[in-house]
Amino acid sequence: MAVDVDGCIERLHSGQILTEGEVEDVCRQLMLLLAEEPNVVQIEAPVTVIGDVHGQFYDLLEIFNIGGRCPDTNYLFLGDYVDRGHHSVETISLLACLKLRYPSRIHLLRGNHESRNITKTYGFYTECMQRYNSAQVWRSFTDLFDYLTLAVTINDSIFCVHGGLSPSILHVDQLRVLDRFDEIPHEGALADILWSDPDSQIRMFGRSQRGAGYTFGGEIVERFLHVNGMSHILRAHQLCMEGYLVQFNDKLSTVWSAPNYCYRCGNVASLLNVDPYLQRDFITFDASPESAGSTFRQPAPAPDGMYFL
Repeated sequence: MAVDVDGCIERLHSGQILTEGEVEDVCRQLMLLLAEEPNVVQIEAPVTVIGDVHGQFYDLLEIFNIGGRCPDTNYLFLGDYVDRGHHSVETISLLACLKLRYPSRIHLLRGNHESRNITKTYGFYTECMQRYNSAQVWRSFTDLFDYLTLAVTINDSIFCVHGGLSPSILHVDQLRVLDRFDEIPHEGALADILWSDPDSQIRMFGRSQRGAGYTFGGEIVERFLHVNGMSHILRAHQLCMEGYLVQFNDKLSTVWSAPNYCYRCGNVASLLNVDPYLQRDFITFDASPESAGSTFRQPAPAPDGMYFL
């Protein structure tokens, strides 16, 4: 029997979680839909772009309060839906249901946390076990993560990805031929675009302290945009205390959408409206009262020697 997606969306908005069977059905149907999407999806503005949300479900609801509910607003989420926060189950469940219900109005990119290895360390696996007393929901979602697309272009002019650029990828067409339907590898182009970060202190590529991906400078950004005939790069992946950061002479923007990250960082968050003329307007917001008072469980600590931000 087909799952009642509209009913699931309304229940999730009210704070209820789905049953294990509903999660399995939603993931199974959504994988079939995502399997038909290319690695690089082309969309048209206007669109509202969202950075990392990391299981901060009540802040996700605040995003919809500010930006409008789907399908009234077109959304592009740049990845990292789970881990760190207290309510990853509700967060990814709602986004998966919205994508299944309105596939052309919401797009979900894969982030570096959409991974079996990372979610076992940073909280999502533990939360699924606590909420369902079973690993099946975690398995359903991590299988789904393998199907998430890698990048989006807006009006063939703005390149959107979770992390950044790779020495292995000069032209967007090189992304189109990658095999994405698997766990995130430790190295290579797929790992790079999910893990890399811009660095205004360098020109070319550098070593990343995250242990995966690279850092990249202004000359790399300029070259990528020139080769691909584009004007801007949008990405997430890095905590911005002011909610966003614009670098390299307005060639690259970082969007961060988890306010008071891990319930202790004290940062504001942002969403980014891209209008039909490709003008960009950041809207900043603070943590919702419900998120500030969240007490379900403590966020997963960052082990020594591994990245925090």
